[in-house]
Amino acid sequence: MFDFFSPVMDWVQTTLGMPLWVAAIGLVIALTLIVDLVSWVVIWRLGPLLEKTNNRWADILIKALRRPLRLWIWLMGVTLCLTVVRYHWEIEWAEGHLTQARAVITLLLLAWAGLRAVKLLEKRLVFPPAGHRGKSMDADTASAVAKILGAVVVVIIGLLILTSLGVSPSGVAAFGGAGGLIIGFAAKDMLANFLGGLMIHLDKPFRVGDWIKSPDRDIEGVVEDIGWRLTRIRTFASRPIYIPNSAFSSLVLENPSRMWNRRLYETIRVRYTDIERVSDIVKAIRSMLDAHDDVDTDEQTLVYFQSYGEHALELIVYAFAKTTDWAEFQSMKQDILLRVYDIVREHEARLALPASELHIAGPVAITDETSGDSVQNEAGNNDADAGDDQNATSGTTHSQAASDREAPYTSSRQRSRNAGRGEVNEASQDHDQESDA
Repeated sequence: MFDFFSPVMDWVQTTLGMPLWVAAIGLVIALTLIVDLVSWVVIWRLGPLLEKTNNRWADILIKALRRPLRLWIWLMGVTLCLTVVRYHWEIEWAEGHLTQARAVITLLLLAWAGLRAVKLLEKRLVFPPAGHRGKSMDADTASAVAKILGAVVVVIIGLLILTSLGVSPSGVAAFGGAGGLIIGFAAKDMLANFLGGLMIHLDKPFRVGDWIKSPDRDIEGVVEDIGWRLTRIRTFASRPIYIPNSAFSSLVLENPSRMWNRRLYETIRVRYTDIERVSDIVKAIRSMLDAHDDVDTDEQTLVYFQSYGEHALELIVYAFAKTTDWAEFQSMKQDILLRVYDIVREHEARLALPASELHIAGPVAITDETSGDSVQNEAGNNDADAGDDQNATSGTTHSQAASDREAPYTSSRQRSRNAGRGEVNEASQDHDQESDA
């Protein structure tokens, strides 16, 4: 293998007194260093030159090969050094292993270069170089294309590595069929999430950066990442939500980020006493909306007297803003509501508040507690005079009835006083009966 370099190695051995295998290792290291420098000069300088050409993809392969190629050169040098050691020590079993190691290293570095090329391709699809006529692709589609190509690269390199290790393609195919069936049953949820992620990339109901919400579940936030298994959503409370992609096949989603306008829908309530001014108020509000700079006049604008409410006359104001920004819409809404208030005041009307009116049929006399006591005392004196002609029991009953009839609004203190007086009268009656006995 090293017959071509035998004169050099003989000179090194004669001059420096080194063994032949040590000289061979030194020669391999020197050649590896030279090849690495040449590749660095060629590849690292060729990339900027290809960027200036009209070819959109020429520089991608060069950039993808930079680091994997340098690493491959040095790993091949290491395997050659190990080959020298094997020949010197006559290790026969290591020959096949070194050959397999070179093949596996080459395939792994090719996979690395392929994945780097896929990543650069994704960036190039989204951001084409200046001066090229190629149209840019949206980030979600480019991400889906890159993920599919990356999966293809990994599968192909994996099959090639298995073949280089001595596994027959038919055995790999058979294992792939049976194993795929087993894995399909065991990981059906993962497969469903994978297909759900693929459908999201194809149907594009939302993209990264969109604000979405679900009326079915308590989900609302901004999409941060769409993976093959999970989608990450950041809520407005800055909390992440991780949703399996298969869940989106049964969810009803609303994407407010894709709306064209924001809607203003308000109910203005005016007093019933201002019903004669409602027509003029409606016309003035409509004119104000038509002349407003932030109202989209291409969309429908409605201002009408809608209904007789429970406490007020209800007017609807229905319009669309030109902006979709929430803060700008709030500013426009504030301005319109204040202008509506000014219009109502200009027409000598007022906004209504919930109120009730109480109608009383006739005058009502209001007495305080003192006057109530005096009335009750007079009623008690009259009852005492009537008691001279009747017995004590009937006098007491008549006195209580007269008090209830003449003073129906007797205070609670007077009622307790009357109750005590009745108990005294009953006690005296019982005493008289015992004396007669």
